[in-house]
Amino acid sequence: MENLINHQGQVKFGLFENTPNTINHHDFDLRDHMDKPIKGLRKKMKFNQFQFIGLTGDDFILGVAIVNLKWVSNCFIYVYEPKTKNFKEYSWLKPLAFNTQSSNQPNNGDWSFKSGKNEIHIKSLLGTRHLTLNIGNELNVDVQIQENNPQQQDDYQPLSLCCRAGYNGWVFTQKTTALEFNGDIKFQRRAINTQDLLASVDWSCGYMRRETFWNWASLSHKTSDGTKVGLNLAAGVNETSHTENGLWINNELIKLDRAEFIFERQNRIHTWHVTSSDGHIDLRFEPEGERKEKVNAGFMASNFTQLFGRFYGQVKDKNGNTIDINGAMGFCEDHFAKW
Repeated sequence: MENLINHQGQVKFGLFENTPNTINHHDFDLRDHMDKPIKGLRKKMKFNQFQFIGLTGDDFILGVAIVNLKWVSNCFIYVYEPKTKNFKEYSWLKPLAFNTQSSNQPNNGDWSFKSGKNEIHIKSLLGTRHLTLNIGNELNVDVQIQENNPQQQDDYQPLSLCCRAGYNGWVFTQKTTALEFNGDIKFQRRAINTQDLLASVDWSCGYMRRETFWNWASLSHKTSDGTKVGLNLAAGVNETSHTENGLWINNELIKLDRAEFIFERQNRIHTWHVTSSDGHIDLRFEPEGERKEKVNAGFMASNFTQLFGRFYGQVKDKNGNTIDINGAMGFCEDHFAKW
């Protein structure tokens, strides 16, 4: 599929077997709630993009996000080492997305963020996503995530879809989890063993609702018998016709039905219960830490909490066979946004 928007300015909605090459949002016929066209700078500033990459294993977690809201951009990075409880966070804001680059091609484009001497780059090309970070001498990352190898028969299938958002908006997203990668990570001048780590990627954009919220869960795990299990669940967003819920067993995608998150919003660090209505997912999430941020700038606001911790419970493959999940590291998120 070449483009998401057709020649009439209309969006192709649904689940995609092949991700669109280009999210050509400039061609979209954006209108307000009275059907008046929205053009020029106003249209440009309404388009939001973000990309999140997680690297997870029993001994190490890295979360990296670049968020481009046009009025402002944000990059955050955090590292957590479960055995020592060592946690380090980095975050920067740039007005008018200064020194921020984002691409409209999910699998063939460049993203970057720079603040002083701190630089983050994400480059996607030919089935490989290359992440490089240089945060002084404290955090240095150079890894290549293998998303899809044309030379292999068991190509990875991402979860790729576009759904309506509000009266005339839409959200496109591509999710991948439990991906192999190679490369080097140095944290606080120590080389990190990456052999048992797996990657997940969330690439999203669109003309989103003015106010929105979501809960989200993701895990990437390899069981004791070598089975790779990946999970992406969300509630509160992308539910107008399809959901962005998927389970991967050894790279094979199983599309899931509606997800439910049960937790205490005023005490998010307590146990979460995460399920899917089709019975494939029944997990308990035990947070070990969190990255949170509250911003209230009047016309824009964000109440964001991303937790990292361990999942326990069961998932079922397409044949109904049960796979036990016992302490797999992953993420849960609770987010309100006005943009």
